[in-house]
Amino acid sequence: MVLRAVIGPVSTRPPTAPNRHFGRAGVGYPRAVVLTVGFDLDMTLVDSRAGIVATLQHTLARYAVSVAEDELWPHIGHPLPATLAAYLPEALVQEAIDAYRAEYLNSAVRVTTAFPGAAESLAAIRRAGGRVVVVSAKHAPAVHAVLAQVGLAADEVVGDLFGHDKASALAEHGVDVYVGDHVGDMQGAVAAGAQAVAVLTGPSDRASLEEAGATVILDSLSAFPAWLSSRPLGG
Repeated sequence: MVLRAVIGPVSTRPPTAPNRHFGRAGVGYPRAVVLTVGFDLDMTLVDSRAGIVATLQHTLARYAVSVAEDELWPHIGHPLPATLAAYLPEALVQEAIDAYRAEYLNSAVRVTTAFPGAAESLAAIRRAGGRVVVVSAKHAPAVHAVLAQVGLAADEVVGDLFGHDKASALAEHGVDVYVGDHVGDMQGAVAAGAQAVAVLTGPSDRASLEEAGATVILDSLSAFPAWLSSRPLGG
C-alpha cells in the first residue's frame, strides 16, 4: 500500500512570524507542509440518519407514498434526485426535491449530531499541518448548515457530487486521503488518485467497501487520529 503526502512550498527566507494561510471557511493552517484530507458528510462525519429518513418520509407522504425506514436506509448517501425518482414519477421529482430541501433545513439539521471522533479527527489533521475538505452528495447549503450545527469547520466545502463525480473536486483541492462510509466515496477517491479510507458507520459493508477500493477500513472515526499519526508523512 502506497501512502503519500503533499509537501508544499518551503520558504528559503530568514524565519519571521509564522506564515498562515486561510481557506474560504476562515480556518488557518500552516503552509510549510500540507496534507489534505477529504471527508464525506452524511454517516461519515455526522449521524444524519434520523433527520434524512424523517425528511424523506415527510416529503414522500405529500404524494401519498409511505416508505419504511429500513427501506430508505440504503439510499442515504445517494443523490437526492435518484432517491426520490425511485418512488415518484419523473414529473414530480423536482417539486419533491425543493420540498425536501426546505424541510431538511427546517427540521433535520437540528437533530444531526457529529459522530464520536469527528472533532478529534479534524483536530489531528490540523495538528499535522493539514487541511480539511468536505465533499458531499448533499446540497451545498445543507452541508454548511450541518457543519455549523455540529461545530465542525472545513477549509473547503463542495456539495452535489456523488461517486466518481467526486473525483474532480478531490483532485482540484489536492486531496491526499478521502474518508467516507459509502461505496461511492471509495470510487471517487480511487478515481482522484487519493487514498480511500472507509468507516463502517454507513450503509455499505466491509466487503463492498474493499471491492470499491478502500485500502484502510476503520470501525469509526474514533480510530482515525491514531491511524493518521501512524501514517508515514512522505510514504
